[in-house]
Amino acid sequence: MSSNVHSSVKRDPTIVENGLTPVRQLRYLPAVGSPYGVEVLDFAALRAMDTHRRRVLLQRPDFHVFALISSGTGTHEADFHSHRLTPGSALWIRPGMVHRWSDIDACDGPLILFRPGFLSGFTAAEATAPVCWHLDRQRLSLALLAAEHLGREHDAATTTPRLASPALLSHLLAALILRALPDAPASADAVRAGDWHTEVFRDYRAAVEAHFSEWHHVADYARALGYDVRTITRASRAAAGIGAKAFLDQRILLEAKRLLAHTDLPVTGCARRLGFRDVANFTTFFRRQADLPPAAWRAAYGAARPAH
Repeated sequence: MSSNVHSSVKRDPTIVENGLTPVRQLRYLPAVGSPYGVEVLDFAALRAMDTHRRRVLLQRPDFHVFALISSGTGTHEADFHSHRLTPGSALWIRPGMVHRWSDIDACDGPLILFRPGFLSGFTAAEATAPVCWHLDRQRLSLALLAAEHLGREHDAATTTPRLASPALLSHLLAALILRALPDAPASADAVRAGDWHTEVFRDYRAAVEAHFSEWHHVADYARALGYDVRTITRASRAAAGIGAKAFLDQRILLEAKRLLAHTDLPVTGCARRLGFRDVANFTTFFRRQADLPPAAWRAAYGAARPAH
């Protein structure tokens, strides 16, 4: 594994103090000699650089974190879900997720950090992969070999710049993730960038991420992307297993939960931040999606949060 550990996880981040639960905003800051958009370390390196155990506090990175557990057990929390980590666990934290390393004192395995856009083009399988899943022994062994290959090339790039190849690093990262993905397709044809549903869903997903606080109707995205609503809906069902409107609503709901749990914005402020002109409409939306009103979610989640 790389000895050139990533500076974004050891430098002092911005702390959002909000009267509820502070969230550390982590930004990707390349370490000296590693300007390639990807970095390879491991859990031991993370523990060594985090002597104050800030890893157990809530954090929100603007980069991807991909990890494999080769040995040991622990726990991790991401966006209100707790995950038990055991040998064979794979973990993929996307930019913007609010997460914390609840307990990784006994975990070992590779930890890959990379910028958004470094992995060229999400396939449908990548875009809809869960946060945490489990690999059997054979698949874990192959994934660890892929991670080791990526780590060796990354070390070579940082120690001998003339050998550096960002394109090679990107391909090796893609190979690692494809090897580790749950239910990875057996045929390369299923993940080709030219696949129609994959292309449409990738465009829709990116647009939702950019505009969910402004556009609440699939028709808005259809006009912007040049597809009709039916095409986007079919693509979403094929890639994500749910319709386009449900996919959009889930994204809005997730951000609403984050705002309510991790900021002291009043419900009216959360509504405005998410593009609802009327707080009553926001409350109706939240209650329909989460089965309880916003204030009840905030109260219940805040009470359950462990103190640090």
